[in-house]
Amino acid sequence: MLILGIDTSGKNASSAIFDTEKEVFLAENTVCTQKTHSQIIMPIVKNILAQTDKTLQDIDLIAAADGPGSYTGLRIGISAVKAMSFALDVKCCGVSTLKALAYNNIAFKGVICSVMKARAELVYACVYKSDGYALKNLCDEKIFSRDELAEFIAMNGKETLLCGDGSADFFTDYRSPMFIIAPPHTRLQNACGVCLAALSEKSVTADELEVSYLQKVKAEKDLEDRKNGV
Repeated sequence: MLILGIDTSGKNASSAIFDTEKEVFLAENTVCTQKTHSQIIMPIVKNILAQTDKTLQDIDLIAAADGPGSYTGLRIGISAVKAMSFALDVKCCGVSTLKALAYNNIAFKGVICSVMKARAELVYACVYKSDGYALKNLCDEKIFSRDELAEFIAMNGKETLLCGDGSADFFTDYRSPMFIIAPPHTRLQNACGVCLAALSEKSVTADELEVSYLQKVKAEKDLEDRKNGV
C-alpha cells in the first residue's frame, strides 16, 4: 500500500510517500516557508510524485495532520486531501499532529511528550509510551499550562523525550535531568510521522474528514463573547 502524507499544521509544509509493504519512504519533502501553504503544498506533492515515477492514481490512502496547529494551515491541508480523496475515490484519514510528532521519534523506547505552542503560557500536548513500534497514550490530547505539563511529566517519573515546536523552550525553561530534546530533524512536524501514524488510524471518506483544533477558533470565541455580552 502507498500512503501519501501531508502536514501543513505549522511553519513547515511537508509531504511524503510511504510504501507500507517495503517499509520504505519513497520520497519526502519538507520546506520551512513564509509562503502560505496553499501556494506550496500541491507543488510539493506533484514534485515527489514525479521524482518517484508515481501518479495520484497509484496512491491507496491519503493522510493529513488534522490538528492541533495553525488554523489556516490545517484548513488548507485538509481541504487539499479532501479534494484529492473525492476526485480519486480514495480513502483518507486525519492524524493528530501530536501523535505524528511522536511517531517521528518512535524508535525511542520510553516516554515521548509532544508539545506545541498554543498561546501565552498554554501548550497543546500529549504524553505517550513508546515500545519502539507503537504508542500508548498516557493522557488525553489537550491544552495544558506549561506548569501543569511539567508537573504531569514529573509525576510520571520517567525519562521523557520532548518534541514539537514548543519543546525547545520547554526544555530550556524547565531544566530537568529527566528531559531529552529530540534532534532537529525529528523535532518538528513532517509528513513522515503522518504516514506512520496513519497506519493506526481508521480510514474515512472525504466527507468525513475534519479538522480537530483542540480549542475554539477566534470566530467562535468572538461569537460566544457577543452572546455573553462581553
